[in-house]
Amino acid sequence: MAIKVINDKCKGCTICVKACPFDAIEMKGKIAEIGAACTACGVCVAKCPFEAIEKVEDENDNGVDLSEYKDIWVFAEQRQGKLMGVALELIGEGYRLAKEISDDTKVCAVIVGDNVAHLADECYAYGAERVILIEDPLLKNFTTDGYTKVLTDAINEFKPEIVLYGATHIGRDLAPRVAARCNTGLTADCTRLDVRVSSYIDFANKNTTLDTSTLDPNDPDTGIKQTRPAFGGNLMATIICPRFRPQMSTVRPGVMQKREPVEGAKGELVEYKPTIAAADIRTEVVEIVKSAKELVSLTDAEIIVSGGRGLGNEEGFALLKDFADHIGGVLGASRAAVDAGWIDHSHQVGQTGTTVKPRIYFACGISGAIQHLAGMQGSDMIVAINKDADAPIFEVADYGLVGDLYKIIPLLKEEWDNADALFDASAK
Repeated sequence: MAIKVINDKCKGCTICVKACPFDAIEMKGKIAEIGAACTACGVCVAKCPFEAIEKVEDENDNGVDLSEYKDIWVFAEQRQGKLMGVALELIGEGYRLAKEISDDTKVCAVIVGDNVAHLADECYAYGAERVILIEDPLLKNFTTDGYTKVLTDAINEFKPEIVLYGATHIGRDLAPRVAARCNTGLTADCTRLDVRVSSYIDFANKNTTLDTSTLDPNDPDTGIKQTRPAFGGNLMATIICPRFRPQMSTVRPGVMQKREPVEGAKGELVEYKPTIAAADIRTEVVEIVKSAKELVSLTDAEIIVSGGRGLGNEEGFALLKDFADHIGGVLGASRAAVDAGWIDHSHQVGQTGTTVKPRIYFACGISGAIQHLAGMQGSDMIVAINKDADAPIFEVADYGLVGDLYKIIPLLKEEWDNADALFDASAK
């Protein structure tokens, strides 16, 4: 759709100029003129008191027939025959969305690789109603060219309504390439997905920031609202993709909740034979080398001990590492500590690091910037240690300790041992 000014009706009142959220309208000779920045959001149409602005069909608008697309696909990322945790989280989220859309909508796990059929049962257990299996020896290891081609071909054939990826290194590489080939939009690093039971579909952009005041509650279309942090995490933007399909999102690991697995659950298996040749892949995986930083498994940790700028120096992480090892935890860090060079980025928790949901999260010397909170506030229990009693971290903490962490950590370690001894004694 496009926006058109009816010159004979325009009175030059400038109401539309002031109302346009994209500064796309200017006055030319007391007549409103629509500029290139227009997204056809329709605000000016609603605001014009003289009905001098209307929406018209745009001959360049290549939106698709939405009725052809159905079901929710989850890219079930696997590495060396093992499913990634984010894939299981997204299957659960996809299941929730599918049930809210309609009884006929199914959540489908898409497994790409070679000799990975055994992963289907795990997908069923976590909520997948259908597994689309794409196997070929050329797909044994992830390559951008190979996975992009076979996934794009499968999407074009089956036409899913929604495709979800984990915001991992692989997902962030694969998703935008598939979206570009499918001529659709992509919302990256989502923290929330909701069913949009109504939509204002007259947007020209593939992905458009949603103004919920423009939604028609009587419109039966069921897209999704994709929410992600914007402007450095200072606000949350809700994005929609109303005229193109499939709707695509990458979701950070640790954000969504896994469903409780149902042992023995079964579903439909669809074996899709890909059309791929060695010439389609421009790179070759010669060797896979696991570095030490890959051993930091923040997303799976039940206890995380994180340090920030309040440590004062990198030596402070030796104290935290000793405490984390003692209580069976993993070492984390804020961005400030990473930027200072005190610890490797693989330990970073937050919007630009890893999103975590451990049972216990110790925030030591961390003030609580919104970017850090976005990555850990879903923890079951948050224990904050900081000299500043007014630090923002205390607003989300379940337990707050105001004082010198170098004195408090040894005391916590001692109390932890006492608690273990008390538990062992009571068990006897």
